[in-house]
Amino acid sequence: MNELFKKRLAAVTTEYEQLVALKNEPILPGNGIFERYKNPVLTAGHTPVFWRYDLSPETNPYFMERFGINGTFNAGAIKWNGKYIMAVRVEGNDRKSFFAIAESPNGIDNFRFWNYPVIMPETDNPDTNVYDMRLTAHEDGWVYGVFCSERKDPNAPAGDLSSAVAAAGIARTKDLINWERLPDLKTKSQQRNVVLHPEFVNGKYALYTRPQDGFIDAGSGGGIGWALVDDITNAEVKDEKIINFRYYHTIKELKNGEGPHPIKTSKGWLHLAHGVRACAAGLRYVIYLYVTDLKQPDKLIAEPAGHLMAPLGEERVGDVSNVLFTNGWIADDDGTVYLYYASCDTRMHVAVSSVDRLLDYCFNTVSDGYRSATSVETLTALIKKNLEKK
Repeated sequence: MNELFKKRLAAVTTEYEQLVALKNEPILPGNGIFERYKNPVLTAGHTPVFWRYDLSPETNPYFMERFGINGTFNAGAIKWNGKYIMAVRVEGNDRKSFFAIAESPNGIDNFRFWNYPVIMPETDNPDTNVYDMRLTAHEDGWVYGVFCSERKDPNAPAGDLSSAVAAAGIARTKDLINWERLPDLKTKSQQRNVVLHPEFVNGKYALYTRPQDGFIDAGSGGGIGWALVDDITNAEVKDEKIINFRYYHTIKELKNGEGPHPIKTSKGWLHLAHGVRACAAGLRYVIYLYVTDLKQPDKLIAEPAGHLMAPLGEERVGDVSNVLFTNGWIADDDGTVYLYYASCDTRMHVAVSSVDRLLDYCFNTVSDGYRSATSVETLTALIKKNLEKK
């Protein structure tokens, strides 16, 4: 083994182990709703050394990267065998995404990838790219992964190498290792953002959807949709209604989409979603909460105004700037909620809250009045209440 190879192997391995073992800590005092944690929980550097490098000095004498990793982001999440699990979108330097499982003993640091990425079966019409998996442990006994399946638009003009079509891919597993690929969801519109509800509703599988006119633009799609399907093994959306609407001059005027599946609570189904608006710097993605009725999950009962989380500091910098996106959270039995979110299509972060705190926020924060005047009214009432107590 040559000296250069040995030195580089030792240096890269040490850097990797130090990064993975780095203890995370909350950023205090926070806002009372949640605590962000200081360090990203997953980055490209968290991927194993034996993924990125050929460890043979004969075939890689300079110890070069042979498989470059560009980002680790937009991860689904689940508690599995006592571990905090993320199904991560890993993007290589070749711009292709794939899924890989990372686990942590505590949910806030020490995330390590399993040895191999997910082997996701293809359909008869192979995907060009797959990403943004939501994980749902359904009451039917399966764990489902619903994700975006992207393919080149067959109707694109000659020379157009960017137009794409999106569909919701569906797979299921019993061990997070062996996956059964089901047919893609059949819908009238493109779907990049579909989430499976964890329980049957009227004996049917329930889906949160986002109807879109095109691959990027929601167009006439009114917001987060709701649909019931009879058979998940041949899923087709025939009737779809909007349950969380887009509105002018709000955080979700351009697009909005369900994040992970909602958490069942005593006061309703607690939802985490993303909202998108256009601004001078481009598209701005933020995260927000809403609640639907426990017995009627398609009935909105609470939604605070504005965002829950927006990009801060280094979270604003990355491949796609000014973006927070979430498709995974975990609620422990004690009510602790681990909210996993990606920044700028680059890395994963965690914020920690509780079911009680998030419900308090949802039910006791004023909803959007859609005008500057109503915002002033809300603020004035709070100021008056506080000053009268002095």
